[in-house]
Amino acid sequence: MPSSAPDTDASPSTDSDPARSDEFERLRERLESLEAELERKDDRIEDLERDRDRLADTVAELEDQLADCETRTEAVETRADDLESETRRLEGLAEAACNKATANKERIAELQSRELEKGAHLETDNVDECAVTVADGRLERIEKDDGNAYYRLPESADPLERGGDVSLAFGDLLPIQQLARMDDDRRRAAANSLPTRLAAKLWQARTDPSVGDDPWERGCKDVAEYVKASDLRHWIRRREPGISESYAKKLVSRTIDAALDLSKNRLAVRRKTERKNGLEYTERRLLLPADASIPGAGSRDGATTTGDEAGEPDPPDPETTGVHG
Repeated sequence: MPSSAPDTDASPSTDSDPARSDEFERLRERLESLEAELERKDDRIEDLERDRDRLADTVAELEDQLADCETRTEAVETRADDLESETRRLEGLAEAACNKATANKERIAELQSRELEKGAHLETDNVDECAVTVADGRLERIEKDDGNAYYRLPESADPLERGGDVSLAFGDLLPIQQLARMDDDRRRAAANSLPTRLAAKLWQARTDPSVGDDPWERGCKDVAEYVKASDLRHWIRRREPGISESYAKKLVSRTIDAALDLSKNRLAVRRKTERKNGLEYTERRLLLPADASIPGAGSRDGATTTGDEAGEPDPPDPETTGVHG
């Protein structure tokens, strides 16, 4: 029997099959990995394309907004140029009007100055006393029977006799009356002393109901009106906020001194003994005597013999000096 030859091909085939299988499996896994990676990149590309489209839309919108802003900017610049031109035109008109008004004011002041020098009486509301120019620079303020105030040269008669007779000339008033008729600015310019201004305000409070804060009281017999030193102290603190109690007490004496001086001693001071809570104390009072010679009026209309002094004996003669302490 012949011997068979060894099968040399079978053994190598058997040995290479597992290796090929492993290689094939690795290739298959690699292919799946690449396919998965490719899908991820496709998804990423789609996302980027969407972002690109969105950004393109945003850029187009911003370009439209920029164009709109440029259009509006041009419109604003045009409007600004128009307003600047209008402003220059109005400034020119205003300057021309001011020049004309100044010229008219100067003409009126010159005419009023000439009329005043001829003896005219001009209503104070129509006259700028700082603008008119008259001899010696003196104007007198007067009141007439018609109730109006006028300017004139001192003691000059009105040839037209308008407004009736002169009822009261400003120069005839007491200094305290003159200051009381001024506004705060003119009063401050005329009197740099606080007690002097307070004395004028005190007189104004007595004669002008519109002031409201009036510390004066009605007297009786030979006293038309009076104000207590204590009431005057409280009144000063109300009129001058921020003043201390101690300083207000000092101002009481100085204000009383100023009132006596400005009234040319038409006012007077009297000490009055009073009783409160069972205790006696002496207090000064600033008095307006009933027989005081006050230009225009001696006291408020309708003054009666009422008050806390009614029925008391006649007091001694008023003091006009030594008002201190």
